Amino acid sequence: MRNSFVEELEWRGMLHDIMPETEHHLNQGPTAGYIGFDPTADSLHIGSLVQILILMHFQRAGHQPIALVGGATGMIGDPSGKSDERNLLDAETLTANVNGIKAQLARFLDFSATSENPAKLVNNFDWMKDYTLIDFSRDIGKHLTVNYMMAKDSVKKRLGSESQVGMSFTEFTYQLLQGYDFLHLYQNHNCTLQMGGSDQWGNITTGTELVRRKAAGKAYAITCPLITKADGTKFGKTEGGNIWLDKARTSPYKFYQYWLNASDEDAENYIKIFTFLSREEIEGLIAEHRENPHMRLLQKRIAEEVTLLVHSQEDLDNAQRASQILFGKSTSEDLLQLDEATFLDVFEGVPQTQLSSDLLAEGLDIIAALAGEGNFLKSNGEARRALKENSIAVNKAKVNESKKITAADLINDRYVLLQRGKKSYFILAFS
Repeated sequence: MRNSFVEELEWRGMLHDIMPETEHHLNQGPTAGYIGFDPTADSLHIGSLVQILILMHFQRAGHQPIALVGGATGMIGDPSGKSDERNLLDAETLTANVNGIKAQLARFLDFSATSENPAKLVNNFDWMKDYTLIDFSRDIGKHLTVNYMMAKDSVKKRLGSESQVGMSFTEFTYQLLQGYDFLHLYQNHNCTLQMGGSDQWGNITTGTELVRRKAAGKAYAITCPLITKADGTKFGKTEGGNIWLDKARTSPYKFYQYWLNASDEDAENYIKIFTFLSREEIEGLIAEHRENPHMRLLQKRIAEEVTLLVHSQEDLDNAQRASQILFGKSTSEDLLQLDEATFLDVFEGVPQTQLSSDLLAEGLDIIAALAGEGNFLKSNGEARRALKENSIAVNKAKVNESKKITAADLINDRYVLLQRGKKSYFILAFS
């Protein structure tokens, strides 16, 4: 095996808690370990990316990663880190969510049978769907006392005097079900390690205890810190909501921009956690960044590495091209190459007006485009003055009063971008 898995997590700042003897156990040889993913949506977001990366490090270290999708536990909801109970999902929605997450995980882990340590993908609904309440209570429930379960932080916080909502029996049973997942994987897949976020420590150790009491076995646990931002705002969130791994939910451009906008302090943490760059290269980048922080070398490298990991080279190129457009370092040709979703993301909030495509048949006069039909500028006189000042551009290319807008100027067969000066934009949308 290559570098120690635990050592790798440690220097990257990805290790929070580790059960005694876990590192020794891993050093004995290839081990199977799992992480569970909650199917609350049909896509994972960048908060889940930390767990995905841990499984990737695990596989690269020579071990066998198991990704568990909680088709059964997703019907209940994990109370860990939650102040109230979430809405339960119906079976149809859960199935769609599970399928979406399965497809995403295949991008990051090697499931091929030819691999020396192929990843596995399992769904706990497969072993829970036929388990009756009576059998589960007799076989599993009797092995853990209520006292033991109530001692968990996730339970105590919800049952304490400060909690206004308490905890339903449904949520209370969650740790028992997750513990049974670990037992099932231990017995059927020789899985001896569970990993997850630090808020999962209670649930994970319930699993190790169940393995000990029910199967007289030894199981292990590792958790990573929950990612926080230096300014106190929530990691992975923007004003528009979550940053998703699915490009249909969060475009590659917005994804790229999220990392590009990281603070210097956060960037020094993110470069270790979210990339596979070596320790030497990261230390070099951090040192170089500290000498020239205005160049934002760390943010650019993180945005590049993570966008490429989650999406593709084409998506990264498109995101970088789109980013350059806003800073005036692009050409009309760059703009015309943008797909519609990226174009609208780049110019989100820019005012636009709807026009008929019939206006393009003989060419739309630039004065009419600016002040008449377009209503970008207040009057024909203002439009002429701006043109004489050479401050008007159509699709990033400077134009004069003789310009006529035709179908050849359309971006994605629909849009034309008008610009006055460096920062004033307007969109003509033809239909």
